[in-house]
Amino acid sequence: MAALVATTAAAWGHASNDWPNKPVNLVVPFPAGGGTDTFARPFSAQFSKMAGKTLVIDNRGGAGGTLGASVAAKAPADGYNFFMGGTHHVIAPSVYPKLEYDLERDFVPLALLASVPQVLVVNPKNVPFNTVQELLTDMRSKPGKYSYGSAGPGSSHHLAGELFKLQTKTNILHIPYKGAGPALQDLIAGNVDMVFDGLGSSAQHIKSGRIKALMVAGAQRNPAFPDVPSAAECGLPDYTVSTWYGLWAPKGTPEAAQQHMLDEVRKIGSSDEIKTAWAKNGAEYGKLSQQQFAAMVRAEIQRWAQVVKASGVKIDS
Repeated sequence: MAALVATTAAAWGHASNDWPNKPVNLVVPFPAGGGTDTFARPFSAQFSKMAGKTLVIDNRGGAGGTLGASVAAKAPADGYNFFMGGTHHVIAPSVYPKLEYDLERDFVPLALLASVPQVLVVNPKNVPFNTVQELLTDMRSKPGKYSYGSAGPGSSHHLAGELFKLQTKTNILHIPYKGAGPALQDLIAGNVDMVFDGLGSSAQHIKSGRIKALMVAGAQRNPAFPDVPSAAECGLPDYTVSTWYGLWAPKGTPEAAQQHMLDEVRKIGSSDEIKTAWAKNGAEYGKLSQQQFAAMVRAEIQRWAQVVKASGVKIDS
């Protein structure tokens, strides 16, 4: 193993200035059309434009994002394989009894790419209310009437819904999907009543009127949707949930490759195209150092473990 690492390092020492000299693979652990894709696609396009080689999106949905994470953890640590995960993956260690990977052991955290507040979105035909308080009044008078979709068991959408139920003392049926995209499509179709979603993937559907946003999960309104009240304004001052997306590399990825990718991340974030795309979706581009992002990941794992314990959520498989 030591000889292999030394050989890889030596090879990188000679070829690092040419990175990337072939397409780069980015595992996105959810189906196309979900929140992760909302940011992965423009990031990929800008990388391909600026670095001169294609950043290939490899959508691997399933098991609340853990299937794709497992695939990424086993990918060659050759400097050409990366992983775009996020909130879902700091929740997973607390809800899944067994994972085929360890986020802290099998990956190197690189950068925070996007952070967006979660938003409570509803199908306007199923939920004919304009305020959260109206919805809560109906929920409490008709326990079990409403359902919410999520990106899968243990996802941030799922835990956001469970936290909402805890804080509002309501009963809402959880319907899991294999990603935010399918959950949103069923919301639009009226097969579920609501979704606790990242603003990024919901934004276009809110603007089109196909779904309605009742609340942003935080203390402040979002500049992209100034008419949508914050959770604090809706009487839920402690309901703060954001969806964030980050970049990891498989453990063992040469430091030169990590640095090259971080250099690209910084350049991409300063481009007008990304600034426009992020602002349109109510997102902020990450400005943390690699060390700060690693510390954030550790803190988020601990934070969500407390929420999971309080809600009693467990995934059987």
